[in-house]
Amino acid sequence: MQNQKRVVIDHVSPSVNCGEFYIKRVVNEVVNIRAFILSDGHDVLSASVLCKHDNEKKWTETRMSLDFNNEWQAVFTVKKQGFYTYKVEAWVDYALNWQHGTIRKIEDGQYVRSELLEGAEYISQLLKKGISKEDKAYLKHLEIIFKNEDAYGEAINEAVSDKLHDIFYNNPVKILENTSNAYKVYVDRKKARFSTWYEFFPRSASKEQGVHGTFKDCITLLPRIKNMGFDVVYLPPIHPIGEVNRKGKNNTTEAKDGDVGSTWGVGSQHGGHKAIHPQLGSLEDFKDLVNEAKVQGMEIAMDYALQAAPDHPWVKTHPKWFKWRPDGTVQYAENPPKKYQDILPIYWESEDYKALWNECLDVLLHWIDCGIEIFRVDNPHTKPFYFWSWIISKVKEKHPNVIFLAEAFTAPKVMQQLAKQGYTQSYTYFTWRNNKHELIEYVEELTKTELKEYMQPNFWPNTPDINPFHLQNTGESKHIQRYVLAATLSSSIGIYGPVFEYMLSDSLLGKEEYLNSEKFQIVNYDWDIKNKLITVISKINYIRHHNEALQQTNNIKFCYVENDNLIAFYKWNDAKTNHIFVVISLDHHNSQQGSVQLPLNELSVHAGHHLEMHDLITDNRYNWDKEWNFVELHPTLPFHIFNINK
Repeated sequence: MQNQKRVVIDHVSPSVNCGEFYIKRVVNEVVNIRAFILSDGHDVLSASVLCKHDNEKKWTETRMSLDFNNEWQAVFTVKKQGFYTYKVEAWVDYALNWQHGTIRKIEDGQYVRSELLEGAEYISQLLKKGISKEDKAYLKHLEIIFKNEDAYGEAINEAVSDKLHDIFYNNPVKILENTSNAYKVYVDRKKARFSTWYEFFPRSASKEQGVHGTFKDCITLLPRIKNMGFDVVYLPPIHPIGEVNRKGKNNTTEAKDGDVGSTWGVGSQHGGHKAIHPQLGSLEDFKDLVNEAKVQGMEIAMDYALQAAPDHPWVKTHPKWFKWRPDGTVQYAENPPKKYQDILPIYWESEDYKALWNECLDVLLHWIDCGIEIFRVDNPHTKPFYFWSWIISKVKEKHPNVIFLAEAFTAPKVMQQLAKQGYTQSYTYFTWRNNKHELIEYVEELTKTELKEYMQPNFWPNTPDINPFHLQNTGESKHIQRYVLAATLSSSIGIYGPVFEYMLSDSLLGKEEYLNSEKFQIVNYDWDIKNKLITVISKINYIRHHNEALQQTNNIKFCYVENDNLIAFYKWNDAKTNHIFVVISLDHHNSQQGSVQLPLNELSVHAGHHLEMHDLITDNRYNWDKEWNFVELHPTLPFHIFNINK
């Protein structure tokens, strides 16, 4: 038999797969709850959002308001890390329904003696609740006059009063209330949403030509990286590199004497995933680097690459973790058309999978004990999804600060599934989005669909694996354009340096790969070079750190500009106290001009209202008082980042 509940709660959002997966927020962000709430007839309904942190016993109630078309909404703020549970509760509010009907009858000139007696019964119910002394005294008086026919005039005045309405609203008697399913939101620290990554190879950190870099060399580079405004220093794998099937320069299959191999070919006679390449230094040297980065306000991010070189210790100690062919060999890793002869893929369907999973977890815990709280995970899409759900949950249970970035340039639904299974951040297709239409379409997908609730993007203009065609054989203007696009469209960004800021874009013919790739050799850079691009990157990063509107991705509105070579958008913080307006030229060869439309409705101003447009790069200030305004951008500085002062 069905129950007597009359209120239907439907389409609760946000939720992912109807609550199968949790949504994501960072500390002090809001969760905007919406739900369809309806009932038979025309009774007055009320609803609330109930939420609590998993460490709390009591629910916090936030009343919902009717928006339109039976859609209700409410907002709550998540104030600490970890899981929150939330659900929607709704009921027919009989007391408010009584008052609403009584008001209409009084307005129609009807005699409401019977209705007043009914109202006295609702007041009697309220007097049994824990209400204030003042309200209790007032309600006792109403109970008397509602029953006294001689006090009819006073009674009907009080029956329609706002004071009585507020008491009924704030002290609801919930009869046959209905409750939705419970949903989860996971709350991370702020860096999960806002981070600025700089990647470089430690073995290339030496300032001496031909000399292998060390962690001590890396420490000397930290001030340079900090001065550029980066807060995450990401290191490709620092482990011993396999000697069997080691790759030579430019990914050749035969290594010559002195070739150092790919850092992603993890494992040799010197150890595996818990060991450090002997030429980089000792474990204590690494801890010194981690600690010095923290002193300077940065964090070291490690690469977590679950694969093995043929001479990795696991191959001998745990042969069941690899799939052996009839001839006694293991098929090397492939990601067509790329081949990795120096890497053996792990056999995830091994009967010994429990020991494998536990060892993979132990690797993470080892480096967490060394002070690491950020991991960039290599090729996560080639490992089981449910393995990631398990291992990320295990880590976050005891180490909630840990952040996982999924390096998966693969099918969209695969990338989305990794985010659903727990990855904090995700690499994206931004690397290949170049014209106005595809940039807007992609960012709208990330910020205006369900993806915004669980997939936190990290925009990279380049990586050691990807030298995109649009950066090849280009100069300063294109690199500035790509950096400002990444840095203002997304709150988390990264570059592979110093290749990016030195504009080293020579490529293999017809491929999006670097010529003389640092993946397979040591490169000795002049780390003291300064150029305009470095200055611009530093200034943009400073602006990001001082403007909350650029510290999140989802609050964005693209604005119309009468030129397809110009892209414009408005960003704001949740409190609407910081307003940023960005215009970027997508033409790195020629000057571009056009009229751009200001988002006056979103700014809550009208045409004729004077807005001070403060260019945060040049420090110039302009007075705009029209909806449409002229802009012109040159390749030498192809963008504006305006702070709007209303």
